[in-house]
Amino acid sequence: MKKTVLALILSISSLFAGEINLAVAANVSYAMDELKAEFAKMHPGTKIEVTLGSSGKLTAQIKNGAPYGLFMSANMKYPEALYKDGIATTKPVVYAQGALAYFSSKKQDFSQGIKLLNSKDIQKIAVANPKTAPYGKAAVEAMKNGGVLDSVKTKFVYAESISQTVAYSISAADIGFIAKSSLYSPKMVQYKEGINFKDVDPSLYTPIKQGIVLLKFADANKEYKDFYDFILSAKAKEIFKKYGYLVQ
Repeated sequence: MKKTVLALILSISSLFAGEINLAVAANVSYAMDELKAEFAKMHPGTKIEVTLGSSGKLTAQIKNGAPYGLFMSANMKYPEALYKDGIATTKPVVYAQGALAYFSSKKQDFSQGIKLLNSKDIQKIAVANPKTAPYGKAAVEAMKNGGVLDSVKTKFVYAESISQTVAYSISAADIGFIAKSSLYSPKMVQYKEGINFKDVDPSLYTPIKQGIVLLKFADANKEYKDFYDFILSAKAKEIFKKYGYLVQ
């Protein structure tokens, strides 16, 4: 029965050639408009629908049959699990490596490094849910390795995704751990490095290697493969670099 339903959905999807549905980790949202615009120069007839969220929640949706043909995760763990389960049709590859940053709408003394979080002036720390958001997991790892986790975990304000963490850092917390890529949003230009934000020491957390895979629904539309190839292209890498990612 499940195979019959899937075949029906795929056949219906094939009628909408020219439209692709992507599941994309929230941290990529800041670069996505430029990525889509560049892709459109080569494929002007392709309409791209993007669903943003934490990688864990997107993975759950994919496992439950959500009709995405491509998944851009914030780590390699979730794409690897989908590939192992036969839901992803391509072996996961890294498209970019992300980085963590501290961010506060208030002036902070970042010379203290991660010990800043112990300050009595820091009452709330925005962190993406480490159970579903790879950047949240990296933030907790950084605090643990920096020797402050036990003393500051009662200050945590959990967000569902890294983009929500940015919003919380501005409005509901004194400081937050965000994706460095979010600092390149036009909405963030008013904030200054060394005053409002600073890179988290990369030695404190495991490199955030972000993986991409094609999913079963991609079989109905070759334009998924076109977008997949574009994301791994030199032009896309240039765009990712503009938004603070490391690429090879």
